[in-house]
Amino acid sequence: MKLPRGNVLIGQSGGPTAVINQSLVGIIEGCLGQAPVENVWGAVHGIRGVLEDDLIDLGRESRETLEEVAWTPAAALRSVRKKPTREECERLVECFQRRNVRYFFYIGGNDSAETAFVLNEVAVARGYDLRLFHVPKTIDNDLRVTDHCPGYASAAKFVAQAFMGDNEDNRSLPGIKVDVVMGRHAGWLTAASALARLHPDDGPHLIYVPERTFDVPAFLRDVEAVYKRLGRCLVAVSEGIHGPGGELLVSGDEKDSHGNVQLSGSGALGDFLAAAIKRGLGEKLRVRADTFGYLQRSFAGVVSDVDAHEAREVGRAAARTALSGEHPHGSIYIDRDGSGPHYRVHYGVTHLANVAKHTRDLDEAYLDGNTDVSAAFIDYLRPLVGALPRSGRLKGFKVH
Repeated sequence: MKLPRGNVLIGQSGGPTAVINQSLVGIIEGCLGQAPVENVWGAVHGIRGVLEDDLIDLGRESRETLEEVAWTPAAALRSVRKKPTREECERLVECFQRRNVRYFFYIGGNDSAETAFVLNEVAVARGYDLRLFHVPKTIDNDLRVTDHCPGYASAAKFVAQAFMGDNEDNRSLPGIKVDVVMGRHAGWLTAASALARLHPDDGPHLIYVPERTFDVPAFLRDVEAVYKRLGRCLVAVSEGIHGPGGELLVSGDEKDSHGNVQLSGSGALGDFLAAAIKRGLGEKLRVRADTFGYLQRSFAGVVSDVDAHEAREVGRAAARTALSGEHPHGSIYIDRDGSGPHYRVHYGVTHLANVAKHTRDLDEAYLDGNTDVSAAFIDYLRPLVGALPRSGRLKGFKVH
């Protein structure tokens, strides 16, 4: 198949991650110097940059600069949360035609995949030969088809290490501590807190995810039982937990262009749960709450080596797939071939419709009752996150 000769354009969209630039550089590496490629450009702030003709020439960047960028967290091209209208999608394809963009790569989550899907529909309807690929990223790990998402393992590593430290803090000055973790619809990131447990009495002692209905009276009973047993309690809770009717426990009025209610950036849920504990279990109890918020996404220096490698590889896979001519469009996915010491992956491509818009919940097999995760989840996550810090305990020899 003869491939169209033209320019490559790359955009980044949605919440940044610690390794999203690995994918960016992987695409650049895979496209530069290839026969059908004339130039490799980047769209500043994703599709907004395309509409505003705000493009930069990535082919002129040095190898040293690109490698530094690859290991820098958050979106080097800057990101965007924009759901384009059909009319704007028509304008976007017109921009592609005017600039002879024949290869478009959009790095993002399920909302970005939806944008890519609509753009592809418009290009096909117009008869414009555009090779369009969605490159996955999200700390939420909630994209369909792929075994896991680039960005998730590094955020999971941050969550696990944050809970390690908070567990020792809670052990030093006992009380009840609630930590709110990102996760609107799926509990993948909150579940990662379980990796913090190195000793039998380590927290988090209770884990609450959106895949389970949250009941405040049951929550108070759970906390009270742990507190009576250990004299302290560390709780991990997803920001998207909801009551029996499906309504969020706490939510604001602000929404993004995709209709998502803003949950992060506010301590409202933590404050609500802390107040409920005091009312239900005793005003004199030492109760604290923290919201990890946006720190989870792009925390410098806490990066999974596996995550960084795979993020680069999905970018290379996207470029390789687009330039092979085998698939004109699609979304790249990671498929796991083994586990534990035999962990390995390969990369494939699926239809954009399989990934667009919809999310993937935490698998039922990875949950243990209403307040914990299973051993199967730990086995799933451990090879992605890699080595974690160790913690020691004094033997406590008494002086006589």
